[in-house]
Amino acid sequence: MRLTFVSFLLLAGTSTAALAQEANPPLIDPTPGSDDRTEETVQRSSVASDIVVTARRRQEQVQDVPIPISVVGVKELDNTGSFNVSRLQQLQPSLQFYSTNPRNSSVNIRGLGAPLGLTNDGIDQGVGVYIDQVYLSRVAAATLDFLDVQQIETLRGPQGTLYGKNTVAGAINITSKAPSFEFEGRAEVSVGNLEFKQGKASISGPLSDNVAVRLGTAVTSRRGAIFNVATGNYVNEQDNLGVRGALLWRAGDNMNFTLSGDYSRQNPECCAQIFVRLGSTQRPLNRQFDALAAAFGYEPVSRNPFDRLTDLDADLNALNVLGGVSLRGEIGLGSGTLTSVTAWRFWDWGPANDRDFTGLPVTTKSNNPTKQNQYTQEFRYAGEGKSFDYVLGVFAFYQDIHTTGIQQQGPAASRWLINPTNPLSNDPSVLNGLTANNDIRLKNFSGAIFGKLNWKITDALTLSPGVRLNYDDKVGSYVSIVTDGQGNLVPYSGGTARQAAQRDAIQPQAFRDEAFREWNVSYDGTISYKLAPDVLLYGTYAHTFKSGGLNLNGVPVVNGVVQTQLAQIAPEKVDHFEIGVKSQFWDRRVTFNVTGFWTDIKDYQAIVNNSSTSTLRGYLANAGKVRVRGIEADLSVQPTSGFTFYINGAFNDHEYVDFKNAPCPPELSGGGTGAVIGAPGVPGANSPIVCDISGQWLPGISKWAFSYGAEYSAPATIFGEPGESYVAFDANSRTKFSSNASRSIYTDIDGYTLANARVGFRTDNKLNAFLWMRNVFDKKYFDVLATTPGNTGLIAGNVGDPRTYGLTIGISF
Repeated sequence: MRLTFVSFLLLAGTSTAALAQEANPPLIDPTPGSDDRTEETVQRSSVASDIVVTARRRQEQVQDVPIPISVVGVKELDNTGSFNVSRLQQLQPSLQFYSTNPRNSSVNIRGLGAPLGLTNDGIDQGVGVYIDQVYLSRVAAATLDFLDVQQIETLRGPQGTLYGKNTVAGAINITSKAPSFEFEGRAEVSVGNLEFKQGKASISGPLSDNVAVRLGTAVTSRRGAIFNVATGNYVNEQDNLGVRGALLWRAGDNMNFTLSGDYSRQNPECCAQIFVRLGSTQRPLNRQFDALAAAFGYEPVSRNPFDRLTDLDADLNALNVLGGVSLRGEIGLGSGTLTSVTAWRFWDWGPANDRDFTGLPVTTKSNNPTKQNQYTQEFRYAGEGKSFDYVLGVFAFYQDIHTTGIQQQGPAASRWLINPTNPLSNDPSVLNGLTANNDIRLKNFSGAIFGKLNWKITDALTLSPGVRLNYDDKVGSYVSIVTDGQGNLVPYSGGTARQAAQRDAIQPQAFRDEAFREWNVSYDGTISYKLAPDVLLYGTYAHTFKSGGLNLNGVPVVNGVVQTQLAQIAPEKVDHFEIGVKSQFWDRRVTFNVTGFWTDIKDYQAIVNNSSTSTLRGYLANAGKVRVRGIEADLSVQPTSGFTFYINGAFNDHEYVDFKNAPCPPELSGGGTGAVIGAPGVPGANSPIVCDISGQWLPGISKWAFSYGAEYSAPATIFGEPGESYVAFDANSRTKFSSNASRSIYTDIDGYTLANARVGFRTDNKLNAFLWMRNVFDKKYFDVLATTPGNTGLIAGNVGDPRTYGLTIGISF
C-alpha cells in the first residue's frame, strides 16, 4: 500500500496517551460510572492532577503520589487500539512484554520481572498484574483482551508493602468500569485489513435503589500474518472472546459489596516461530542445519522471514481459557475503610507446537497443557489520623498447578539428532515414536502481613515507611517417563547403545515432593517534599525479595542420578534506590516528571539452557548479581484547548555484574571438549562448558526507549451533528536489545520505530468514528528471536505485525 497525501495528513497530528480519565468513583459512596462525555471532558482539560489513582490503596491525585506511575485511561486504550498488554507497552517505554505463546510470556518493568523466554511453573513473576485488586499469578492473562476497563496504572519499582504479592519490579493495576446507578451503555465495532474484526460492548444501570449491574464483552478475530504452505492456512491469528459482569450492592451508607466474574477464551491457530537466519555454531559441520537439511533434500520454504512464510508440519494451537469470581467488600470503620477481597481464578492451557521449527517430522509433539486454580484472600484497612494515614493488610494466596506434558519424536529424528558417525543415525526406528510423558505438579502457598505509613511531619514534608513479612511454601514434583516407539521404558542410565541414543534425545527423570519454604522481611522508606503546590520531590529506598522456587522443567541427570540439589532456586534479593520530581507549570498546561533509579539484585533468577536437544527446555540458576539503573522522564503539554502532545523516555543501563557460570551462546556451543577453546562459530572447535557473561546486557532491555504523540482537534459539524474533528499520531522507538539469556551475535534485535495514526470525528456524548493505521511505515522488525534445540545454528523468531489499517465506530448512550 502506497502512502498517499491522506496518509501524510494522518501524521500531522497526534494523541496523548500520557493523560487518563478520572478513576472510578469513591469506594464508600459510588456515583454513576463515567460515560464518554466525562472521558472527553477530562481528556481535553489535560490537567494531570485531575487523574485519580489508587496506587497506594487509597484515592489520590497522581501528581501527589511519590511513585513513578504511568496512567492510561479508557479513551487512550480505545483510540490507540491498546486492547492488551502487548499493545500497552507501545505507550509506556519502561514496560516490556514478550510472548512466543500465552504460556511462554513475560511482563517486565525496567527489564526486570521474569526471565525472558522461560516459563517455569515453580517460579513467581516479579511484576504483579492486578485486575480490580485481584492478583493474577499467570502472565498468560496479559495476552487476552482488556474487558470493560476504566484505567490502567503501571507502577514502577518494588511495591511489596502495598500489594498482596511481593512485586519486586512493579505492578500493573487494572481497574474495570464500575456498575452505575444511571442507565448507560457503549458499543464499538472495528474492522480492518487481515480480516480484522473487533466488537466491544457494555451496559450498566440500576436494578433497584441500592443495587446496580454492569455487563461487558469483547470479541476479536484476525487472520494470521504468517502463511503455512504445509497446511494452506494463515497462522498466528487472533481469536479472542471475553465477558465480564459486576453487581454492586450499596448495603448501607458506609458499606458496599461488589461481586464480579469474568471469562476469557483464546483459541487461535498459533504460535509459529519461523526461520529467521542461520548462525554457525561449534558443532561439527555435518551436524549443522544445512548439512542436516541436505540429507533429507529439505529446504525451508523461505529464508527471508519477512516473506511471512513457513512450512511447519506439526499441529499448532494456543487454547487459552481464564476466568474467575471475586467478592470485594468495603466497610467504613472509624476513620478509615476496611476492604476484603476474596477471589478464585482458573487457567486452562491447551497448546500444540512445532518445536523443531522446520517442515521435517523431527519433533512431532511438544505440548504442555496446564490446569491451574488459585485462591486469594486479602484484608486491608486504610485509615488516617490528624497528621498521618496508613494501610495495614493481610494476604493469603494458594495455587494448585497440574501440567501434563508430552514430547514425541518423528521419523526424521534419528538422522537429525544422532551423530552421523553413529550407525544408529540411519535407522529411523531408533527415535521414531520416542515419547516423554511428563507430569508436573505444584502446590504453592504464600502469606503476608504488610503495612505502609504516611506521616506528615509538616504540610510539605512526609515520611512513608513500609514493611512486609512474607512466607512462601512450595511443594512440587516433576516426573518424565520415556518410552520408545514400541512402548518400552527407556532407563535412566545403562542399557543398550540404542537406549543411550534415545536418552540423548529425551532424558527420563523423576523427583517428587521437593519443597521450598522460607520467611523473608521486606521494607522500604520514602521521603517526599512539596517544594511548591505543583512540585513534589521524593526519594525511596527498598529492600525486598522475589520468592525462591522450584525447577519444574526438570534438572540435569548425570550418570543416571537426578541432580535434585538443583531443584530449588534461591530468592532474589533486591536493593532499590530512586529519586524523582513531579511538577506542573504554565497554569498546569505542562506536566513534567523525572525519575532516577538504581536496582541491584543478588541471586538473580536466570535462564540456563542445556546444550543437548530437548533434554531440557530450560532450567533456572541464580546469577551472582545484576544491576539496572537509569532515568525516566514524562512530559505532556496542552498549549491550547485543541492541541496536546507528549513524550515519555527511558534510559536504561543494565548488565550482569557477576555471572561466571552462565550458559554459552550458540556461537560458543555444540563443539568438543578440550583445553583449547575454539573461536566463536567455527565448526568442529572445542566449546566451553560454561561462559562468563559478567558485564553483558540483560535480555529484553533497550538502552533507550521512547513513546510520543500528539492530537489536534477543531470544532466541526457533520450531518448536522456538532462535535469536533481530530487528527492524531503516536509512536514508540527503542534501540537494539538482546533476545537471548546469554547475549549472542545472532540474536540481537535492531532498534526500530513504530508509528500509528488516526483521523476522526467525535461528539461530546454519542459518537466517535475514526480511521486508523498502525505501523504506518510498514517497518520490518522482530518481536523475539530464539535459539533452537541442538546447536544446529537455526535461529527462529516472531516477526512483528505489518502495516494494518481500518475503521472504528463507537456509540454511547
